[in-house]
Amino acid sequence: MKSTSLYLLVLLTPLAIPVTLESQAVATYEARAVATAHASSIVIPASMVNETETQADSAFRAAERVLADGDFRVAAQMFARLAERYPRTTQAADALYWRAYALFRAGNSSDLSAALTSLTELNRLYPTSNANKNDAGSLRIRICGEMAQRGDEACAREVVAAASPPAGSSQSSSQSRSCPSADDENDERVMALNALLTMNSEAAVPILERVLARRDDCSRGLRKKAVFLISQKRTTGVVDALIKVAREDPAPEVREDAVFWLSNVRDPRVVDLLAEMATNPNDAAIQEKAIFALSNTRSERASQILRDIAQNNNASKTAREQAIFWLGNRRDPEASEFLKGLYARMTDRDLKEKVLFSVSNQRSTGNGTWLVGIAMNERESMDLRKQALFWASNQRAVSLAEVATLYDRVSEKEMKEQIIFVLSQNKAEAAVDKLMDIARRDPDRDMRSKAIFWLGQSRDPRVLKFLEELINR
Repeated sequence: MKSTSLYLLVLLTPLAIPVTLESQAVATYEARAVATAHASSIVIPASMVNETETQADSAFRAAERVLADGDFRVAAQMFARLAERYPRTTQAADALYWRAYALFRAGNSSDLSAALTSLTELNRLYPTSNANKNDAGSLRIRICGEMAQRGDEACAREVVAAASPPAGSSQSSSQSRSCPSADDENDERVMALNALLTMNSEAAVPILERVLARRDDCSRGLRKKAVFLISQKRTTGVVDALIKVAREDPAPEVREDAVFWLSNVRDPRVVDLLAEMATNPNDAAIQEKAIFALSNTRSERASQILRDIAQNNNASKTAREQAIFWLGNRRDPEASEFLKGLYARMTDRDLKEKVLFSVSNQRSTGNGTWLVGIAMNERESMDLRKQALFWASNQRAVSLAEVATLYDRVSEKEMKEQIIFVLSQNKAEAAVDKLMDIARRDPDRDMRSKAIFWLGQSRDPRVLKFLEELINR
């Protein structure tokens, strides 16, 4: 037992660290962790190597808990102490990485500088470790990106170098490195591109343009990320760069992203490009993005292009449906009148459904009356009449009183059922009143039964008394 006690005393003796509140806290956390790990059985391991690994593992887990608690500087000291005490253990390299991460989270300029030092030591001492190969590079760029924003020129250069394409041909992507995806936040190249977003715009745009100029398949994820980043810049050349990507990039998903972000750009050339792509049926995905982008472009010409697609019998059905849908989202009285006129000329049921929804989505005067007219028109299919009534009520294009009045005006059983359903979806007292009236007075037993069923789903306190009255009469 003496040797065990002596071993633990040596283990817990602080190194030459100034006595501060933080260092005292570190010692307290470590002592608590080691005591917990050995509370059940304190036995000297047969091998000193195994013994050291065990103690390093206990200290590492203790530091992890402190990090999880948000005590970043204390955790950083604990990881540093572990790396110094147990340099030949498997935990030492990970401790240097997590010390850097804890200091990064602490966030002061001195912490960030110390974090970079820790990563430099990790690379020098453990160049082949998993911690160094997997995540250290991206963490370094994250730290450097933060320091660059605070004026650190060396870090700014490092971020720019990491984000810039390799020298020489655009096909010269590193053969020894994996190909990153646009959302791979653990890749230092993606991290470097992210850091450019918050750095000087004029300096960042040329770098992003060089990334976009690459054509190798491995850079697809980087180009996709660069499209997003350059779209957030409001500097000269951004429109030209996005237009070039939309026309020329070999990857469909990169072109689609460029078209999507062009919808945020106010430039007459953009409408020309979108019009060309929206009317080109050879690339359905690009066509869809272009139609959306046009809907987001507040110009009369964009509206006219959408109207032209919607009424073009030679356009694909999908493109027409998309144009009709987005016209309904433009909050434009002219769009409402166009859609109602288009409905009268259409024969395709699916397209007519889309028009009903889009008109209901508009807040123009008269739309509710028009939808009710469709619902009451016996020459229309029952399915379209029911949908017109549903969307008119759901989008509040008609009042609840109008819906209730319709019940007494229609004769078809199927339409009466639809009106009962529409009333059941409204929690207002007037809707419950009408359902109780139907349940009490309608001569059709089926209609009374349906009204009673939906009343049973209501939470209106009057319904319970009403149902009791029905039972007892």
